[in-house]
Amino acid sequence: MYPEYLVAPMRQELVDAGFQELKSSEEVDTAIPSEGTVFVVVNSVCGCAAANARPAAKAAVKNEKHPDKLVTVFAGMETDAVNKARQYMLPYPPSSPAMALFKDGKLVHMIERHNIEGRPAQMIADNLVAAFDEYC
Repeated sequence: MYPEYLVAPMRQELVDAGFQELKSSEEVDTAIPSEGTVFVVVNSVCGCAAANARPAAKAAVKNEKHPDKLVTVFAGMETDAVNKARQYMLPYPPSSPAMALFKDGKLVHMIERHNIEGRPAQMIADNLVAAFDEYC
């Protein structure tokens, strides 16, 4: 686990954009399988989260069509919540950062770390917007 003072600004970046932090497996179990659309960001301290994933997520949720719920878990911090979220993301392997879109509890779109690294935030945001336009 990382010191909270280190991750606090990284958490806040998504919270300020309207994301709800999920810190327990119970919170994940309440949020993801719910009716409607849920966008989950697996946040991380890595550079590609700062430069690509968080900016892409923040830009994409400004789209006219966007998920009903915006939630986030933080890799390396609340292990139970992250592991529970990753169970919903199967068959994709654990990845952080990562982004997943669920519709009525079913995974409909996934962006893994290898789809984030080395790609501009706007390209990732465009990918998310396309998924939001299709499923939301």
